[in-house]
Amino acid sequence: MNDIAALTYRGPAVENRHAAHVAVVDAGGALLYRFGDPRRATLPRSAIKPAQALAILESGAFEQFALDEADLALCCASHSSEPRHIERTRNMLAAIGASEAEMRCGGHPPLSDDVLRAWIKADFTPTPVCSNCSGKHVGMLAAARALGLPSADYHAPQHPLQRRVAETLAQLCELPPDAIAWGTDGCNLPTPSFALDRLALVFAKLASASAARVPAATGSAADARTLALGRLYRAMTRHPELVGGERRFCTELMQAYEGTLVGKVGAAASYALGYPARGLGLAVKVEDGDTTVVYALVVELLHQLELGTPAMRAKLDAWRRPAIVNTVGITTGHTEVTLKLERT
Repeated sequence: MNDIAALTYRGPAVENRHAAHVAVVDAGGALLYRFGDPRRATLPRSAIKPAQALAILESGAFEQFALDEADLALCCASHSSEPRHIERTRNMLAAIGASEAEMRCGGHPPLSDDVLRAWIKADFTPTPVCSNCSGKHVGMLAAARALGLPSADYHAPQHPLQRRVAETLAQLCELPPDAIAWGTDGCNLPTPSFALDRLALVFAKLASASAARVPAATGSAADARTLALGRLYRAMTRHPELVGGERRFCTELMQAYEGTLVGKVGAAASYALGYPARGLGLAVKVEDGDTTVVYALVVELLHQLELGTPAMRAKLDAWRRPAIVNTVGITTGHTEVTLKLERT
């Protein structure tokens, strides 16, 4: 099986060959395109946050605590710990009547170099509200409260809230629970592993639900889960600056597509996106965990699948063939995508 999807060059020489896997599916889960092994068991890491946020939304917490669409976007975020992200986290804590001490994530260096420099200058020590996963953790606290569950150990795999999250995920992926393996993520919450094409399915469903609303004229309602998925889609695409941050790929991708595409990165080079106009979901995993490569692959796939307009795709071309620059600013190499999708 040829799964080499990209090459990195230093001068004229190939320095690294990057293996990857791609699955593109429709909202029914049918595999439309593939590269490598589309069913590779994959840890999506933060790319699966919309599914975790779905369980939070279905708890009724957003209604009970009057949380808004931007708060929902933060629940799906791997943010840059910018002041707006930290402030919104603190506001969410206040809205649900919780303290930072209840959060079971830790502080860490930010994903943004600009924020890191500011923290160093200020001799700032990050705390849980600064975690890139802070929104998800406050959302979990809100869900536990809304369901009448204990807040203590809300992150533990055997906590009733995490069992509810696992059940929600299995339903979205259309997998039996024992087909999903569980580890512990960097932010201290359970993190699943399952077939890559099922991650694509989650995002195909998210995309297909993008327009789902309760019609104002008749008052009739679509399936409650579809409505919830539509709320998640709109939260992420209307507030992309909260999902990532300045000069972050997820933010720039959703801004370029002006609400017509949703995308989310996961640690160690997984990525998933949903495209409503074609009702499809796409998932990518790079074997060596190189996030620069996964972004280049995603942009190349946008071109190969002709998703969006040429102008939308062009806004992202800086991510498609990124230069390798040394410490004095000299370009020493580049990344070249070699992946060619196969129609199934």
